[in-house]
Amino acid sequence: MTELQGLQVAPAELEACLLDHPAVADCAVIPVPDDDAGELPKAYVVKSQSVHPEDSDALIKREIQKHVEKNKARHKWLKGGVEFIDVIPKSPSGKILRRLLRDKEKEARRQKGARL
Repeated sequence: MTELQGLQVAPAELEACLLDHPAVADCAVIPVPDDDAGELPKAYVVKSQSVHPEDSDALIKREIQKHVEKNKARHKWLKGGVEFIDVIPKSPSGKILRRLLRDKEKEARRQKGARL
């Protein structure tokens, strides 16, 4: 579970909510560092086949965020963002390998920081 402003957020709870959205084929939620809140939930999403290629990624991300905002408490909103990914890393038994996503996020933040 992720600690957000003293409140617990279970990634599986947010993932179940995200999977209810028609644009989401698969997903994983990880905590990302935040200066103010400590950690924020971020979703990695595999788009479903029903998403048209001409649909804007920004529009789909906003629809997914609105879906979570409509169904979950404010501290569970995806303030860490939504990122599209081709496949969610999983173990042979089907368990989501969140560590690989955390490492990917950490490297992306390091690269972003290096460019400044």
